[in-house]
Amino acid sequence: MRPRAIVLLSGGLDSTTCLAWAQARYECIALSFMYGQRSTTELDAARALTQRAGVEHRVINIDLGNLGGSALTDHNIDVPDHEQAGIPITYVPARNTIFLSYALAAAEVFDATAIVIGINAVDYSGYPDCRPEFIDAFERMARLATKVGVEGKPLKFETPLLHLSKANIIRLGLEHGVDYSQTVSCYQADDQGRACGTCDSCRLRKQGFADAEVADPTRYVPQ
Repeated sequence: MRPRAIVLLSGGLDSTTCLAWAQARYECIALSFMYGQRSTTELDAARALTQRAGVEHRVINIDLGNLGGSALTDHNIDVPDHEQAGIPITYVPARNTIFLSYALAAAEVFDATAIVIGINAVDYSGYPDCRPEFIDAFERMARLATKVGVEGKPLKFETPLLHLSKANIIRLGLEHGVDYSQTVSCYQADDQGRACGTCDSCRLRKQGFADAEVADPTRYVPQ
């Protein structure tokens, strides 16, 4: 039997690439979150992607929208249509820390040996929880906080996209057969999953396809 991995899957470009990469190496369980995000069509994409891939999919409900503090969880804060200096308002406080904590629990419950997450330190939008230092620190904490870590079988944290440009992420996904037309990356996609084309995520995605010299299959809202 192949080792098992928990893959964090949003339904966007990066996490879908991670899932395809992980499937070549592990038996996968995908973990997604309904966390009060502005657009939930990414979850529809995640459900469809895992169904087609034959991957077990779990959706965890947590209410970060009740806290607010981010344009992704507070509808009173506009999603910026231009690049911002410093940490942008689309940063969701502690989101990756919370997601990885759930992934730790899932890994212990389902006897997984690895957690796969699509964080990226190149096109990372200034988010502090997408840096190598964050993953290194979380991995050290996990050795202390889990049964498997205490018993000398610590979980492996896989970050295959960490040092890749968006263009190289797209190339990696295409090598693994990813259909990017089925992914949703936009911070404020409409009910049909069509992208705004102006948010930070859309801009990085557009530029990635251009740099990879690959036709952009994203469905955009007519301007």
